[in-house]
Amino acid sequence: MESLTNLLIASGFMLALGVLLALALAIANRKLFVYEDPRIGEVENLLPKSNCGACGQAGCRAFAEKAVLGEILAAQCTVSSDDQREAIARFLGVDAGAVEKRVARLACGGGTHVAYLRARYAGLQTCRAAAVTGGGGKECAWGCLGLGDCVSVCEFGALHLDQHGLPQVDPEKCTACGDCVDACPKVLFSIQPVSHKLWVACKNRADGDVAEAACEVACTACGRCVIDAGPDLMRLENNLAVIDYSNNAQATRAAIDRCPTGAIVWYENPKLSIKGSAAKKILRQQSLPVLH
Repeated sequence: MESLTNLLIASGFMLALGVLLALALAIANRKLFVYEDPRIGEVENLLPKSNCGACGQAGCRAFAEKAVLGEILAAQCTVSSDDQREAIARFLGVDAGAVEKRVARLACGGGTHVAYLRARYAGLQTCRAAAVTGGGGKECAWGCLGLGDCVSVCEFGALHLDQHGLPQVDPEKCTACGDCVDACPKVLFSIQPVSHKLWVACKNRADGDVAEAACEVACTACGRCVIDAGPDLMRLENNLAVIDYSNNAQATRAAIDRCPTGAIVWYENPKLSIKGSAAKKILRQQSLPVLH
């Protein structure tokens, strides 16, 4: 009888404790509940789920949260198709908006047919590995190493290496996600609006003669582009021509006309870059020899 009484007391205690805990959880849930707009999940489902960060947000979920709050335009998801962006806008009852297309640009024109090697690299075939192994063997310390790290990380198939080992960007496929920017150990890629038609396809900061001896299409800091571009658009900085895009509206093709190496180019359209009439003509297709 005593053991039965103890059992009933214990059972009653556990039952009372369970009720108290359940009540405490119910109160906590009520007090700590955070409302989430159900539209966030709906918008997220309309997004491509690439989480690429091209929109400037941490991922598609963060984009959806901002879109529901009206703090970001559907058009700012550059990975989505036009139909997807319109669907998001219709669902939220807003205009999809419009943003200028941006693409990845490479600040190097030094393919194997115009850029010399000081040694042949024979290690792990990645740009990052080559960069930490004596710089990768290229005579130009700033030049593209051509091993395709940027191609490997591009989830959208917007990059490929041409016959000279130089990355080429397909502007139609490029979403401006920035993965190639992060992957390049030489920091040669940047994300640019397509309205930035004037471009310096070089990062060589060596003295002019030294730069051209390493790469036939290097910027030699001759200053002709700076003079021809007009005031405040271009300047020379550490032996390299630099464009001030805050004055982009005054950019014209005149800046490329007298560039002797063709390092300063003009994007006639996102797919086509052209050089000035004074640029040397490169007919060679084979790779240049090792210098030393």
